[in-house]
Amino acid sequence: MNIENRVRQLVTEKIANRPDLFIVSVKISNKAHVSILLDGDNGIGIHDCALISRHVGFCLEEENTLNDAYTLEVSSAGVGAPLVLQRQYFKNIGRTITLKLKSGEKLEGFLNEVNDTSITLSINTKQKGKKTSNENINITYSEIAEAIVQVSFK
Repeated sequence: MNIENRVRQLVTEKIANRPDLFIVSVKISNKAHVSILLDGDNGIGIHDCALISRHVGFCLEEENTLNDAYTLEVSSAGVGAPLVLQRQYFKNIGRTITLKLKSGEKLEGFLNEVNDTSITLSINTKQKGKKTSNENINITYSEIAEAIVQVSFK
């Protein structure tokens, strides 16, 4: 079993009793840096990250999985981090997101709906001499190059 799969397995073991938490990514760079990015349907706290870090670190040391010294980083998907999984779209319904499409087009709108194949954005369109109006646009996941939730301080 490769290191990345073993780390995923260890994290999955630790969050098995927490169905609200999920793995966004696991990256191993040069076998010296292990990076685990987590999220939760209602966010994830530092306490959860610390518990997972301790579990993974302990098991990697016990099993002598990595022969050399390494750095273990366990963190949450932070503000401004791109959405990677469909599950992250579901948790952000009702928020404003910015999309960069594979076609190069950029869109910003209110995330109205999410399903297994696409999302629906409500976009304010400005028309000459008229007030703005909302236009609902359906976008498939395959069209999206990057999606970022916009932070609102209102």
